[in-house]
Amino acid sequence: MHMTESPRPSGAQTTDQDPTSYPYDSTAYDGAVHGSTAYDSGASAGGYPPPPPYAPTPAPGPAPTGRRRAKRPVALLAAVAIAAGAIGGGTATLIGQLNSGSAQATSSTGTVQGTTVSQSSKGTVAGVAEAVSPTIVEIGATSSAGKSTGSGVVITEDGEIVTNNHVISGAQQIEVTLSTGKTYTADVVGTDPDKDLALIKLRGASGLKTATLGDSSQVKVGDQVVAIGSPEGLTGTVTSGIISALDRDVTIAKDDSGSSGQGQGGQGGGREWPFEFGGQQFNGDTGEKTTTYKALQTDASLNPGNSGGALINMDGEIIGINSAMYSPSSSAAGSGSAAGSVGLGFAIPVNTLKADLDTLRAGNNS
Repeated sequence: MHMTESPRPSGAQTTDQDPTSYPYDSTAYDGAVHGSTAYDSGASAGGYPPPPPYAPTPAPGPAPTGRRRAKRPVALLAAVAIAAGAIGGGTATLIGQLNSGSAQATSSTGTVQGTTVSQSSKGTVAGVAEAVSPTIVEIGATSSAGKSTGSGVVITEDGEIVTNNHVISGAQQIEVTLSTGKTYTADVVGTDPDKDLALIKLRGASGLKTATLGDSSQVKVGDQVVAIGSPEGLTGTVTSGIISALDRDVTIAKDDSGSSGQGQGGQGGGREWPFEFGGQQFNGDTGEKTTTYKALQTDASLNPGNSGGALINMDGEIIGINSAMYSPSSSAAGSGSAAGSVGLGFAIPVNTLKADLDTLRAGNNS
């Protein structure tokens, strides 16, 4: 195991006859009357026929029948108009409510609120990588033992970066490279060896893109995750997998007094920080000063250099800080070498980090 160090027109009239239906029963008049010019629509400026010269003979049946027939279309039209108005208003209200709900769920930039992944890419590894990679950095720590490479996560625009304590422990100089390739010198703000966490700060940085810290208490076994870091000095490497287990006990050395592997200069690669898991020791002796924390286990590939990088859910939220990996020794590679990731990686839950931020910012170096 190795410690891992992204209707009709107005006025239109096409015939000489007024198309309006008149409320007179067709049985009340003979053909002569209907043909009379007195009933021509052109005889009246208002377009309505004059009253008949004599009282029409009522049609068989009750006398009020004609009036009711005359009024029904008007009443029906009025009712239809009212109903249409009600339906139209209700539809408008419904559409307004739906649009309002949509506006609340999505910002004007198309980013899902509370996440960093665009709506069109949500739930994809590519979407997570694109959104979060700019917030992951490579950390080069130079100490008396050489230079090792790790990773970090930007949490403030002015350059606060979270990483593992074992990435920067004993470092005399820290250089940070952003995803853009720009480099900064960094200073240690605070460390917490008990939790293998550290906070560093870039000199003269501003306007940096920051990561979104999620809630590790909501993580479930089987959840898909993405890991971004700089394994073997390969900046911005993206791997993916699932959460394999929760609350794994991982024991680490609190300082570099144990028989840790030496940092690999020149090519980077990361320090093989000693730790214990499952009753066994890996990467050397953890020494007398150790601490144990509960870790998230993942099968996302982690390699030396991933330490301090991000373990991310599919909403683009940081749910853990990658801290260790198990890898069996490779006899073919020679003494002191190790094989690649076999899918046993560990990350410090992000809720542990959030609870520790005030302590780190206070400059606690216990």
